Amino acid sequence: MIPRVHARGTRTIGLLHYLYGPGTHEEHIDPHLVAAWDSLAPDPGRDLDATYGALQRLLDQPVMALPESRRPTEHVWHLSVRAAPEDPILSDEQWGEIARRMVAATGIAPDGDDAACRWAAVRHADDHIHIIATIVREDGRQARLRRDGKRSQDEARKIEIDYGLRRLHAGDGTAAQRPTSAERHKAKREGRERTAREELRETVRRAAAGTASTEEFFDRLAAAGLLIRKRIAPSGDLLGYKVALPDDHNKDGEPVFYSGSKLAPDLSLPRIRERWALPAEPTTADGSGPQQPALPDMTGPAFARRRATAATWQALLIIDQSDDGTAAAQIAAAGEVLDALAKTSAAHTRAELREAAFVFERASRSHVRAVRGHDRTLRQAARDLVHSGPALGRGEDGATTAMLIDMAFFLAIAAANWHAKKHHSQQAAAARQTAEHLRAAYQAAAREPLAALGQRGRRLAPRVRQRQADLVHHVLPELAERILAEGGWSALATTLDDTRRAGHDPAALLADAARRRELDTATSISDVLVWRLRHSAHLPTLSESSHEALAQGSHRHKPSVPNTPLAQDTANSSSRRR
Repeated sequence: MIPRVHARGTRTIGLLHYLYGPGTHEEHIDPHLVAAWDSLAPDPGRDLDATYGALQRLLDQPVMALPESRRPTEHVWHLSVRAAPEDPILSDEQWGEIARRMVAATGIAPDGDDAACRWAAVRHADDHIHIIATIVREDGRQARLRRDGKRSQDEARKIEIDYGLRRLHAGDGTAAQRPTSAERHKAKREGRERTAREELRETVRRAAAGTASTEEFFDRLAAAGLLIRKRIAPSGDLLGYKVALPDDHNKDGEPVFYSGSKLAPDLSLPRIRERWALPAEPTTADGSGPQQPALPDMTGPAFARRRATAATWQALLIIDQSDDGTAAAQIAAAGEVLDALAKTSAAHTRAELREAAFVFERASRSHVRAVRGHDRTLRQAARDLVHSGPALGRGEDGATTAMLIDMAFFLAIAAANWHAKKHHSQQAAAARQTAEHLRAAYQAAAREPLAALGQRGRRLAPRVRQRQADLVHHVLPELAERILAEGGWSALATTLDDTRRAGHDPAALLADAARRRELDTATSISDVLVWRLRHSAHLPTLSESSHEALAQGSHRHKPSVPNTPLAQDTANSSSRRR
């Protein structure tokens, strides 16, 4: 249940006309009272003899009884209360009781107060009501309405429990503005998947991902097809901007523009410019900077994804070990990486990655101010992803995409745990939801590369497979039997053999991979270790023989799908060591 306290008004009759009228887009159906301060209050929606003026005069009576010098100008209080889309349709009687609880909780009409404010609750749609009140009490005093928004939210959480409704998380004032009812109806009428506000927010976030200058940012907005208006000071300085979709018009046929700050708090021009602060090397708890290993000799999307994987791994350590401002910067920059990844992803992962980036937007902001500059490595990774261009869904592009998504999943879990410790409930929930979308994207991205590695593993000489099995028994004795029984064991055997051939110590790398993250709750330990080892050893995610195995095997039989390392109990993830 979502309550929203609107800005105070000056004209009671004006709000009544809106509440009982057809709405901006004819969305108001059967407007009528469901409750009021007086059970005999006139209802212009159901009573043919009642008028808007009659109800307005009764609501305004305590205000007009005051001397003109004492009448508050903004005397009209307005609260809307909306049910979640999954909630059942409530009856008028239920909405009426909800209205009474809201006016009591906010201070408009406390329980048992005979001199409280006058109010009325109007229902003009199945899923919400509006409460109008005048803030002068019957005794001539003004209502105490401090923190009325917070108190309405607290009461909504109780109502959700009492009515068995969807349990929403308490907000902290950092969320982007929700689309209005009129915007939602307009989107539905025009067949849009999202409202114009939401579509613009997503497009602007993608445009801002990894940018390094104002010019680059506006060039990306223009390339995305948005209409742009810049706000220029008399001095010629750029102060802000507005954007619009080319096909989104008002009733006069003009484009509907939104300023960056109206899309999301961190999309105003000053906040975007903060991302371009002088860079500072991110550090871990021991003061060491990020380790950027020598990566395989490759270019294009695959190389960018490897660099992004390394940056994401470093961000995990920073979130776990650094101060709050630095951690908040890493989480915010992680949103840019997801935006860039969604923008450049292949078709079979695009939908889930787009949803992941869309949802993570809520997790990227809190009252903990990000210390910009410490996010340079992640922001550069986002920039590299964008400039490397779209990735193919196969070969090294597809395999490095799976590797990056695997690491991004754990970054989302780290963000969820960090927010949970700070009691940022909405952000923590958004990060966990992001992880679910990343899990689905990983399953699509990892299917072919793991199948190729697995086919290579099944063709290893028996003595080589036995050598790798003995190694697992030696390094991970408690997990060995489980690993050897998993569908991903053949891919892991291939990876251990590749690690040895590349001149590394497989036992040392395997032990390090196990120490860095607890493995007991992973559905497929093999998958986890494959990506960690190939990342740590700087191995190509696929080799020529892998491509050949995949090409040959795909014509003979449908490859089995290994268990994903992401299918795990996220509730236990707070105990994991990375």
